[in-house]
Parts: sequence; C-alpha cells; structure tokens
Amino acid sequence: MSLQPQQHMYQKGVKHLCENGLTQVPNKYILPKPERPGIFVDDGCINLPVIDFTQLQGADRLRVLASLSKACQEFGFFQLINHGIGDEVTRKMIDVSKEFFELPFEDRQRYMSSDLHAPVRYGTSFNQNNDKVFCWRDFLKLSCHPLQDYSSFWPSSPLDLREAMGEYSKKTQNLYERVMEAILESLGVTNETAIFEQGNQLMMVNWYPACPQPQLTLGLPPHSDYGLLTLLLQDQVEGLQIQHNGKWVTVKPIPNSFVVNIGDQFEIFSNGRYKSVVHRATVNSMKSRLSVASLHSLNAYHNVTPSPILIDDLNPRLYRDTSYADFLDFLSSSDFKCKRFLESRKLH
Repeated sequence: MSLQPQQHMYQKGVKHLCENGLTQVPNKYILPKPERPGIFVDDGCINLPVIDFTQLQGADRLRVLASLSKACQEFGFFQLINHGIGDEVTRKMIDVSKEFFELPFEDRQRYMSSDLHAPVRYGTSFNQNNDKVFCWRDFLKLSCHPLQDYSSFWPSSPLDLREAMGEYSKKTQNLYERVMEAILESLGVTNETAIFEQGNQLMMVNWYPACPQPQLTLGLPPHSDYGLLTLLLQDQVEGLQIQHNGKWVTVKPIPNSFVVNIGDQFEIFSNGRYKSVVHRATVNSMKSRLSVASLHSLNAYHNVTPSPILIDDLNPRLYRDTSYADFLDFLSSSDFKCKRFLESRKLH
C-alpha cells in the first residue's frame, strides 16, 4: 500500500521537517493529553546513584559492589564515572554523530530501511512502521559486535565516522564486559560471565531536534530497554526521564559519565531482583539534543532464562525463557509501550 504524500513526509524524519520550516508541531506528533510530558512529573532533577569505576578495581570493591546492587534493585539506573574511556573518544563520537545528522537529507536517506534486522538503519520515531503518533526523534542504528563483521556497512560520510564510531564501540564493548562482571558479582552469580561476553552490541545514535511545542510530544515514549545493559552517552542537554516512585523525574547529566541501565533480559536473568525501569526522552524548544545508547544483549537466538542460583522455594521462578528474536517479532506486530513485552514473559 502506498503512503499518502503527507505520511511519506513524516517518514523522512523530524530533521527533514524542521529543515523545511516549522513553527508548530504537526498533528502526527501530538500525543493524547494523558500521555503528554507534563503529567505526573517531579519538577526537580534526580541524582542517580554514582558508581566510581576506579573504586571497583581497588580495596573498596566490596563496598562499591553493595552500592551497585542497591542501585540496580532500587533504581535500575546509575551514573558511571571514572570509567576509563578518554574524553577525546567520547567527544569525537558526539561530534561525528552531530555531523552525520547535519548531512544533506539525500546522504542520510540512503541508509533508510524498514528492516529491523538491517546492520545500518537511519530512521525516525520509535517504531515508524507501527507508530500511530510519531516521536520527535531521528536515529542512526549500527550493528557493532563483532566490529569486523559490520563496520564496512556503516556510512562512509562524514569521512571520520567509521574510525570514530569504531573506536568508541570497541571501548564501550570492553567497558560493558567489565561492568557486567561487577553486576554479576554484586548479584552473587559469577560463573556465567562468558555467556554475556558473546552477545550483540547495537549503537543507537539519537537526534532530538529543538521542538516548537515540546509540551505536546516526546522524543521517545515510555519504554524499557530489551537487552542486558545499556550504556548511554549524552551531550549536556537534559531530556532523559525515568519513572521513580510513580513520577517522572529528569536525570541530570554528569560531564564525562555514562548513564547505565538494566534491560529486560537482565531483569529476567536476575529473576526480578534487578529492575528494568521505564524511561522516556523529552524535548525542548531551545536546544537540540544528542545521545548515544550502546545496547548490549544476548545473541538473537540465545534464550535468556532466570539463573537457577537465584531460584528457590522462597524465590520461585518469575519469567519464562525468551530470546531477542521473540522481542523483534513482538516489536514488529505490536504497539510497544511501557514494558508490555516484559510483562508478557511473566509466569505469575
């Protein structure tokens, strides 16, 4: 079925709309009133637990592991500082990402695809094949691990994109493995590390253009991340909000840090001990915002199952086995909102 001309225009992305002049948000992006960003919002910023990665390597390891466990149980999120990835690497990643979104539309358009499995995909909204209301967001999604299998598919413009993103993806993959090792240790499960090192890494580069009426729309709707763990790099523009104690609270960016959050796969693996928390992205009228999510998950056809070590008479199994392929099938066929996939995997 062919798209209506106006519908086709929205499929080209928010930046393309903005480049053609925009003074108000089109109806396609306006949320129903109960879903707009001003509802159930705490006006202040939340100070997420801060984990100092260097202290995990030293004499304080046990204390930091206890803090890590508390953060994963109570928030599902933490800020990671002194993580060992140099400022130059993260700055180049932010800069080259912004340069990509500044390319002429024709250069970006060649990477557009409706195939969720494509190794490189430029797109818009959240799930543009199914979204009834579009999100104020464009994205570039790159498959990254193992790097040698994918980097030749990546955009060749800007000229330094492959080098900058390749270096960044290697560093974040290594950091993910070390953080995951600590999270498993904090959970008391240390014999399954190898499973988590052989999975997928997706890089999701998100561009949220300045919006003339930010109170009417969202950059990303409420959702939880499907995978094991997400490492989020942000510029210093606020926009990430998490659901905490029944309210939406804004996460204040800390310079040179990563926001790390537990994904659905790890909530299943931990049998519900560590939480995959619903979050969203807001937009603003003054500044565009860029974020880079490094999404780490098990291989597409590898089932995640609750760890037997965490199941006993007092802690019965809560989730059925599931795979990333199950999730993609769900995403392709459903209006995906607010953890419904994870809810569908519960046994009780």
